[in-house]
Amino acid sequence: MTTQSRFRHQVWLECAACKHRVPFVRTIKACERCGHDWLDARYDYETVRKLWPDVLRERPFDMWRYRELLPLRDDAHKVTMGEGGTPLLRATNLGMMLGCPNIYIKDERQGPTGSFKDRQASLAISVMKEQGITEAVLASTGNVAISYSAYSALAGIKLWAFLTSLVPSEKMREVALYGTEVIKVTGTYDQTKKVAADFAARKGLFADQGIRSISSRESMKTVAFEVAEQLPQLIGPGKTPWATPDWYFQAVSGGMGPVGFWKAYEEMMLLGLVDRMPKLACIQATGCAPMVNSFKRGLEEAEPVLNPQTRVITIATGNPGPAYNYLARVIREHGGAFEAVTDEETFRAMHVMAKLDGISMEPAAAAAFAGLFKLLSQGVVRRDEVIVVNCSGHTFPVEKHLLGEEWLQTIELPTEKFATEAPTEGLLGSLGQLDGRVRTIAIIEDDPKARLLLRRILQTRGDYQIFEASDGAMGLEMVRRERPDIILMDLMMPGMDGFELLEALKADERARDIPVIVISAKELTPAERERLSGQIETLMQKGDFTDEELLEEILKRAS
Repeated sequence: MTTQSRFRHQVWLECAACKHRVPFVRTIKACERCGHDWLDARYDYETVRKLWPDVLRERPFDMWRYRELLPLRDDAHKVTMGEGGTPLLRATNLGMMLGCPNIYIKDERQGPTGSFKDRQASLAISVMKEQGITEAVLASTGNVAISYSAYSALAGIKLWAFLTSLVPSEKMREVALYGTEVIKVTGTYDQTKKVAADFAARKGLFADQGIRSISSRESMKTVAFEVAEQLPQLIGPGKTPWATPDWYFQAVSGGMGPVGFWKAYEEMMLLGLVDRMPKLACIQATGCAPMVNSFKRGLEEAEPVLNPQTRVITIATGNPGPAYNYLARVIREHGGAFEAVTDEETFRAMHVMAKLDGISMEPAAAAAFAGLFKLLSQGVVRRDEVIVVNCSGHTFPVEKHLLGEEWLQTIELPTEKFATEAPTEGLLGSLGQLDGRVRTIAIIEDDPKARLLLRRILQTRGDYQIFEASDGAMGLEMVRRERPDIILMDLMMPGMDGFELLEALKADERARDIPVIVISAKELTPAERERLSGQIETLMQKGDFTDEELLEEILKRAS
């Protein structure tokens, strides 16, 4: 037996309350000494310190490269389909629009079933297999059921998935495709969890414990380990081998992702791989934001939302359980934020990310980006900070004709009201387009990337004729020739700068009445602002506006 193989057996469960430890050989629901139900996995960190990071250089870049800090005792039981190792992408166009050069997207859409829950399923199903479990029950809002179904099929474990009726039928069909028994419950997710737990108890089956599951929480650490290894390649090496972002953003329901991310950085600090902790930003839907509401009211325990009102079903958990206490403590002590976003803000973020950086994502992932936009506008997040956003998943619907008629069972809960309507996950519709008053737009900007970004914003919102010039002299000639409805221009350009161009435009009878919007990164002096007075319609700072604000200004000036 090798050193690494022997080390795989050194895993303990430690009670968060009394610190009592027991070897991890089976799943237990509570501390055997005091009854507390939050247990943490602990490892032989001194041995890991000696092994890492040298041993990692020989391993493939997937979640299992960190197996010394995962609670599977024997690799023979590992159930894997290549999960983890997802790219960390720079949000180039978004960063340019917001003036944030270091926004990075952890692209969890690349998992085997298209969501970050594949990490959870891989480790959880592996631990089930190691413990001889052959049949299991879980409740889900969609992604967990899909991931667990795929991995349980590979492991030969029969799965019962209880899904709230608000889960889109496309996701239910995908769960059924893997051979899982699908039970639709006409109730909230919290009610669905209770129905699933009662069923498991009655049948004597293993029930997934969600946030209280050791394997589930530990799997989420691998996102942080990967980010820490990937960041130095993007922002440059630092004082430690790995790196810490200033902020980590994720949309949350039960909060498992940020809990795992934080624990991973605690362990990396212990191992000397990083020298500081990140700030966590936990984003929820306004119509179901028990953590956000409770934190802002200073509550020690989360106050449940009994009647969730959101179309972002995958994060519609009314009772977040113990994760709130954990995350609230972390954010109070180390900084960070809880924030809520509306469905409209979430769906708008879906459009922005798809149309600017070519990334189509599920609404739950877009909620994290909507939260970023809000916290930037509030000044909570600085524009020079390093920001990582978890793009948690991408929905892939299963064709209706692939399944027969008897793939779904339904449980009606007749006595309890769970929602005023039964929305489905999806878009509210387009963000709207500028009307026919604006047909032609001139962009005068020397930075080709900035011109491309402005063109892209405009193209996503309507069919406009767009003219471009890279300096003031060319811009003046273009405006005289084309007579556009609106001019978007920079101030700092070679040759004839923006100030000189404005004077030339106002002196020209053919151009003086064309509205001008200045978009500039320059911090203007009082004298320069006075120079612009009366010559332009509005001044917008680069990196301090959204595409929506820009388009509102264009429409306003065309009225």
